[in-house]
Amino acid sequence: MVAIPNEQQLYEIAESQAGYFTAKQARAAGYSRQLLSHHAQVGNMKRVQHGIYRLTRFPNSPREDLYIAWLRCGPRAVISHDSALELYNLSDAMPAEIHVTVPRGSSLRRPGIRLHTGRLRPDEVTRWQGLPVTTVERTIADVASRGAQEWIVQQAIREALGRGRLLPDSLLAQAQRHPRRVRGMLTQLVKQAQFT
Repeated sequence: MVAIPNEQQLYEIAESQAGYFTAKQARAAGYSRQLLSHHAQVGNMKRVQHGIYRLTRFPNSPREDLYIAWLRCGPRAVISHDSALELYNLSDAMPAEIHVTVPRGSSLRRPGIRLHTGRLRPDEVTRWQGLPVTTVERTIADVASRGAQEWIVQQAIREALGRGRLLPDSLLAQAQRHPRRVRGMLTQLVKQAQFT
């Protein structure tokens, strides 16, 4: 039995993802491989990468690279670490790769993407224009855990506190879930930020 394409369903999926969708999501909405190919040929959709498409009627949006990376890594992936820090505009450092956290056991390598594996609690993930991203607290703790230069972590804490995006106690609570070295660094940097 041939599935009937549900244009509204595909539109709603793409709308929540800056106009992007995967071939798998399109199949769930009733679009066959041939129909996707046809829509790409006539200009209704654009094939961005293998298995990833974009509805052409959507305007371009900032950080499309993050949406593509997230879709490449799967629905349980979350933008994290340096990429989340940049997205929150909490650092002047520009990451060379897009950082994505995936569940343990997901070890697919993707060019241009730095995969981190781990378990994220529901309260450690938020949404930025439909994109799953680690919370500010989790992001700062992850960057510190990964061994980022102290000035980057310090800048992120100051910026987040100054903009009201972070409460000291919430960062210190997040630090408790990380190694002792990270707890000590974050505790010290929070104290410095509060008294400067």
